[in-house]
Amino acid sequence: MTLVLTAHGSADPRSAEVTHAVAGRIRRLRPWLDVRPAFLEQNGPSLLDTLRDLHTPSVVVPFLLASAFHARIDIPAVVAESGAMVDRAEVLGEDPALLTVLRQRLAEIGVSPDDRDLGVLVVAVGSSHPVANAQTATVAHALQRGTRWAGAQVAFATGPYADVADVADRLRAGGAERLVIAPWFLAHGRITDRVAAYAAAEGIPMAEPLGSHNLVAATVLDRFDTVVAITAGAAAAA
Repeated sequence: MTLVLTAHGSADPRSAEVTHAVAGRIRRLRPWLDVRPAFLEQNGPSLLDTLRDLHTPSVVVPFLLASAFHARIDIPAVVAESGAMVDRAEVLGEDPALLTVLRQRLAEIGVSPDDRDLGVLVVAVGSSHPVANAQTATVAHALQRGTRWAGAQVAFATGPYADVADVADRLRAGGAERLVIAPWFLAHGRITDRVAAYAAAEGIPMAEPLGSHNLVAATVLDRFDTVVAITAGAAAAA
């Protein structure tokens, strides 16, 4: 069985580095599993070439947080073009394990759950797909649960709904005396650099992206295992 960890790809090498690092963590967690990182564009190996080279049952796991264009359109199109008989898993999404990593990233810059004056700005990639944005918006509510923060809201750094500065203003208007930015990104790249430039100009501390973490690797494996279990169940019922 092969797990094809499929990222979008970026001109920024830090993005691909995280994909390869998470693939390495998965291999350490499951040494018997064939794990192959692949990319839709800009980095290699390409998803198309990887799929054409497969000789075992395989599952494509999108290394993506949101079920937006790349997950819904790009990856299925490449799978169809390849002619490979592979299953596709769901995106990582708003998984509780990833929220734990995000809380850890905030703790690393000194954020306390008991800070009543704090507003947390969860910045994510925006999508033209409203459902994907609505799902991403749940991250802030889940992150704030159990804290005493003045507020937590999701803002989008790209797309037709880009609103980082507006959401920052709303948090301040809601009683936040200080803000921090929690990037809902898997890796650094050009978009996070733009967010970091805004944060620096506004004097807002910014945490690290989720990055390479065992809980990120475990979330990928959870998506993989779900598909394998469904496939096995269907085969047993046939």
